[in-house]
Amino acid sequence: MSGCVFCKIISGEIKTELVYQDEFVACFKDIKPSAPVHLLVVPVKHIPTPADLTDQDREIIGRMFQVVAKLTEQMGIGKSGYRMVTNIGSDAGQEVPHIHIHILGGRGLGWPPG
Repeated sequence: MSGCVFCKIISGEIKTELVYQDEFVACFKDIKPSAPVHLLVVPVKHIPTPADLTDQDREIIGRMFQVVAKLTEQMGIGKSGYRMVTNIGSDAGQEVPHIHIHILGGRGLGWPPG
């Protein structure tokens, strides 16, 4: 989608350091980090919300979880713990209409969130 900030990051139109990228998934640092480790894992394909997923997107969503596991180990938070957050809709705080997983870690995270 041409107006999507995440699509612009993935295409290189907006410059950022990609932490990871393959044909299905990209990952980069959040510009407003809420924890010492705060990454965003996004599908390369523009998918606004879970309601927009198709049967063909199962591999993409599975790959996102695999990438989270890989990156949390690389960042040194895989064993100590981390939080995965997906906000859906404005009431939940979704700012960019493109499915994404926040990875938060590197410190104790309180509960309940929000």
